[in-house]
Amino acid sequence: MSDQIEGGCRCGRVRYRVTLDKLPNVYACHCLDCQTWSGSAFSLQFFHQENRFVVTGEPALYELTSQTSGRTSRQYACPVCFTRIYNKNSSRPGFVTIRAGTLDRSNELAIVAHIWTKRKMRGVDIPPDVPSWPEGAPSGDFVAALLRA
Repeated sequence: MSDQIEGGCRCGRVRYRVTLDKLPNVYACHCLDCQTWSGSAFSLQFFHQENRFVVTGEPALYELTSQTSGRTSRQYACPVCFTRIYNKNSSRPGFVTIRAGTLDRSNELAIVAHIWTKRKMRGVDIPPDVPSWPEGAPSGDFVAALLRA
């Protein structure tokens, strides 16, 4: 049975719904880009099928193409309160990466994996039973960590 789980920006101008059976497992990314974009020690996010993601309101778009990989990342944020809500990446067609803190029930989420831990700030401790990788995780291992209960 699928349920509609909602989220959005701080001011409410941009809202979204995702179709899921339960709240998603999320991962923490400690890379320098995520630290800069979040203004914090890491960002929390999850992947979701784009065709099961509905946005209301008009988010602003910031597009960035990597000079090293050629991949394009399209970042979507509220044009009023500047909350970064989700992104699309040319390396993951058909999926969106949603900022987990924008879910209405974000306080109920479980962090099940950490990536780019070599950039982790001192004082951030990762439990030993939670999978983590110094850089990006191998896709099979990463998917397995995100799907674990």
